[in-house]
Amino acid sequence: MKHCNLCPRRCNAVRENQNYGYCRSPWEITAARAALHMWEEPILSGTSGSGTVFFSGCNLGCVFCQNQTIAAGKTAMVISNEKLTDLFLMLQEKGAHNINLVTGSHYVPQIVKALERARNYNLTIPVVYNTGSYEKVQVLRLLDGLVDIYLPDMKYRSSKRSARYANAPDYFEVAAKALEEMVRQVGDPFVEDGLMKKGVIVRHLMLPGGMIDSKAILRYLHKTWGNHIYISIMNQYTPCNELPDYPELQRKLTEREYEKLIDYAAELGIEQGFIQEGETAEESFIPAFDYEGLK
Repeated sequence: MKHCNLCPRRCNAVRENQNYGYCRSPWEITAARAALHMWEEPILSGTSGSGTVFFSGCNLGCVFCQNQTIAAGKTAMVISNEKLTDLFLMLQEKGAHNINLVTGSHYVPQIVKALERARNYNLTIPVVYNTGSYEKVQVLRLLDGLVDIYLPDMKYRSSKRSARYANAPDYFEVAAKALEEMVRQVGDPFVEDGLMKKGVIVRHLMLPGGMIDSKAILRYLHKTWGNHIYISIMNQYTPCNELPDYPELQRKLTEREYEKLIDYAAELGIEQGFIQEGETAEESFIPAFDYEGLK
């Protein structure tokens, strides 16, 4: 890993020498928050919350990212591998229903070591891998047996859109292969007492004016995986950054846009899914990245 090729960008960056590559991350683990989180799907958050660790940096870098400060590496505290293990155990002690690893693609080798150590110290709750899905299958295989629940995004079907918004024209092909590996590892969903213990939940965030792409994604997911996965259709897009070069993204979704997509999902026959209701497209939905739990 001296010359980093952990993700499909294949930067070949020498991250240990401060050559951070596309993800803007050093080799040392950096994070912005470790705390109970109530804003995941109900079968993950439950009544006590999901024990989330928000890693800093991102290999995708969508222009509209709601977590821009951490994705760009602007909010980042260096933590040791031993500290990461301690965070997992601390969150379990606080009553977390699971350990939720948010955007950890560029730290998978370190995460593997921390999880193995935590299991030796009696980490017993499920582990969630929360990802934008721009992942290499070879790297995901390092997590086989350590991750119980995969929580991937399926952001784009159109290569033009993924190129425009994430500089990743190959996004769909990469994400589809990654999803196949995730399902292979954890199998069909298993939910007990209202909480997911194993399985895959695929998220899709609908973007303003993105109806055609969103419908294509739902068609693909349902045709390919049926009830072997859950599908979470999200309306929380928040135009929280100034995007003068992307005028189409400078508004929220309309209720009608989202309702039409939900109606389409029903027409397809999607049964295992989640939708969002009420006013979720607010900045208050985004947690404070103030290093909670890390100090």
